[in-house]
Amino acid sequence: MSYPEPRYLGERGQVSALFRPAPPEPDTGYISYVAKQEHTNGEFGLYKIDMGPKAKGAAEHFHRTISESFYVLSGEIRLYNGERWVTGGEGDFLYVPPGGLHAFQNDSDDPVSFLLLFTPGAPREEYFEKVAEYSQRSSEELKAFRIRHDQYNTTDMIDD
Repeated sequence: MSYPEPRYLGERGQVSALFRPAPPEPDTGYISYVAKQEHTNGEFGLYKIDMGPKAKGAAEHFHRTISESFYVLSGEIRLYNGERWVTGGEGDFLYVPPGGLHAFQNDSDDPVSFLLLFTPGAPREEYFEKVAEYSQRSSEELKAFRIRHDQYNTTDMIDD
């Protein structure tokens, strides 16, 4: 395996790093936007998720355009890797390429904290902020919302 083709062709480097201080509170109550795709020139999106005990999480789904990676910071989380459920603990990592089936939930009596990395970056913030609202709408509206955000739940595919 080799390095990708150069994307910066200058000789001396440039001042272009971005430092963002940690926000005082999670942005949506359970998700902190560590690095939105707009901050990384679309290369990736990085989010910190703090789930309470017995939290439902996401049902089995896949993405057509982005990969998703999970890195467990603390607690235990149930992760579906497309074949079976596994328990992830501190330091565990799950990579899901585009098209890979996956799901997650917190079955434990304790909170869990993990990082989600999407590559390339996608505007996932609207999905995180409005999925609960769309879950209260018709199944057609919810399905259209998911598809607009590259979220293909396998339960939606049954209706096709």
